[in-house]
Amino acid sequence: MQHNVGGADRIIRIVVGIALIVWAILGGPVWAWIGVLPLATGLIGWCPAYLPFGIKTCATKH
Repeated sequence: MQHNVGGADRIIRIVVGIALIVWAILGGPVWAWIGVLPLATGLIGWCPAYLPFGIKTCATKH
């Protein structure tokens, strides 16, 4: 599995994911647990939703 999420995209996913999870823990709506998805994709550097569109936000290796 090659990385397709890089740099700023990863940082944004991790921050948003953590924020949503904290919100859910502190009594936010149940849907805030969706933060697990951006957190996971940010940590592993791969997003399955990017595959059908051919999107890659990480640097390509030459």
